[in-house]
Amino acid sequence: MNFLTIISLAIALSMDSFSVSICKGLNTKSFSVKTALSCGLWFGGFQALMPLIGYFFGYQFESLITNIDHWIAFGLLFLIGANMIREAFEEEKDNDKNKNNTKTMFLLAVATSIDALAVGVTFAFLMVEIWRAILIIGVTTFLFSFAGVAIGNFFGAKYSKPASIIGGIILILIGTKILLEHLNIL
Repeated sequence: MNFLTIISLAIALSMDSFSVSICKGLNTKSFSVKTALSCGLWFGGFQALMPLIGYFFGYQFESLITNIDHWIAFGLLFLIGANMIREAFEEEKDNDKNKNNTKTMFLLAVATSIDALAVGVTFAFLMVEIWRAILIIGVTTFLFSFAGVAIGNFFGAKYSKPASIIGGIILILIGTKILLEHLNIL
């Protein structure tokens, strides 16, 4: 697999993380480098870790992964999106401190990187230079996620409540898209 192919794959894999990062940015009152770094590290780290895990486990677990990955991603993104919508209708309070908690970021990182696990299995079959590939995937996702928080915050600061609702709907739609693609409906 050549460098251009790996870059293209890295960009494609980072799109879910980019979208979720935009949603995270929509939910922050002011841009924070800490929040952007956090999203970048969580999403970039998991996008790099999952192909590595897939690579080492190879085809042994391929059927298990591909049979349920879309359901897990759908469920996690649906629940998180629904919670964002619910929070938009709650009384105004300081929810900002809980929006980047470890549990939420872990669930988002897993949900957006499950497809990368299957990519890692493919890497094992194609004899891809795994360390170079995961470095490119991780860095690319980090950069897209960091930028996503900034972009989301730019628009979210102006439209806080509608932005939370839209962000939650986007997460639900991303989860639905993942599910429908894996069920071959799209």
